Amino acid sequence: MSAPSRVSAATRPDPEAGQATYDLDRAHVFHSWSAQDKISPLPVAGGENATFWDFEGNEYLDFNSQMVNLNLGHQHPKLVQAIQEQAGKLATIAPSFANDTRSEAARLIAGVAPEGMNHVFFTNGGAEAVENAVRMARIHAGRDKVMAAYRSYHGATATAITLTGEPRRFNNRHTDGGVVHFQGPYTYQSPFWSENEEQESERALEHLERQIVLEGAHTIAAIIMEPVVGGMGVIVPPVGYLKGLKEICDKYGILFIADEVMVGFGRCGTWFTFENFDVTPDLITFAKGSNSGYVPLGGVVISDKIHDTFAEKPFPGGLTYSGHPLACAPVVATFEVFEEENILERVRDLGERVVRPRLEELREKHAIVGDVRGLGLFWAIELVKDKETREPLVPYNPSGDQMTPMNEFAAACKKAGLWPYIGMNRTHIAPPLTISEEDLLRGLDIIDEALGGIGGYAG
Repeated sequence: MSAPSRVSAATRPDPEAGQATYDLDRAHVFHSWSAQDKISPLPVAGGENATFWDFEGNEYLDFNSQMVNLNLGHQHPKLVQAIQEQAGKLATIAPSFANDTRSEAARLIAGVAPEGMNHVFFTNGGAEAVENAVRMARIHAGRDKVMAAYRSYHGATATAITLTGEPRRFNNRHTDGGVVHFQGPYTYQSPFWSENEEQESERALEHLERQIVLEGAHTIAAIIMEPVVGGMGVIVPPVGYLKGLKEICDKYGILFIADEVMVGFGRCGTWFTFENFDVTPDLITFAKGSNSGYVPLGGVVISDKIHDTFAEKPFPGGLTYSGHPLACAPVVATFEVFEEENILERVRDLGERVVRPRLEELREKHAIVGDVRGLGLFWAIELVKDKETREPLVPYNPSGDQMTPMNEFAAACKKAGLWPYIGMNRTHIAPPLTISEEDLLRGLDIIDEALGGIGGYAG
């Protein structure tokens, strides 16, 4: 691959600088979710919109938006300018003071939330947003238990990792004894032996209500769920499920927390993804896309009834950097960009006009592709050994050689200039919402070619 034409003179290929960056990383940086001696992190020299490049000059389409947070792409000038201007004006101020940038960010977020959700508590990221949303729910409800789905990820802090339903929770000490897991809907690999979406929705709701009763509804403060499951497979809930879940919550006086950390701020074509499913939560957690991760930020959007719980008594929580001005400035800029560039409209258009039909073609073309699903610019391709049995290409929580076919797929994508997301037997498609149609199509073509290269693993 040649050096990308977008590389400025200051970031032209510099292998020596790349090697120095790598050596320092390996000498001093401890990486998350990794066996430290088994990783080889790529030194990144720069990025622009949907592309980043290394010190050798090799460029990659970013089809995972880093960690599904770079919604407005690398180095968006409006976001960069907002941070620079805020740093020149007031770099930081404690959360106990009123700050114009923080207040405006909160106003804008509340403005796209449902009616009756007028207040925002800012955190440093998604996990802390979940921790504080659960704390609010428990105090408001006067109950302790919180229910979460098995196929979920809610963060790596104490309560958040206990709520998490996927394998990363296995080797963590579960410090929150009030967490209860349940089976959420997953039509393609149905845990309820359903034959269609209608059955899956009905049976999943029956399972949930039965478990609530057996647990003791009066002991359950909240149910937390990703409106579209993120890291565990871009699982879009069947029609009626989220609405039915909220009805069950209301029946038993249980709060519904929508975890929008990954899917919020346009990822699925609406400000918040739950808008696609005719449901209104009691609390909303957010982070990633709110400012594209340019500065760490998360938060909780709070319903008025929960806010009023703390009108006369203090909320027992806080953070030194809550609503940090340098983090809130790109939030304000994000709203400007969404309007100026018609982000929500283009996400819906690209998702339905370009991505959906192209992925459906791949499903018909490749024996190894079992299912494709998604909304907006958030999709999954699920790979199988056999389309009839739907046996996954690699097992749940794979290890070692079990990941060989997925590793081969990833290597082929990278060689062709695309950085993919790999999760068990799936690859996800989550590029920046600002990606050009040309780059989107080129990335899908690379995935098509890479799928052909591992087609022999299908039975």
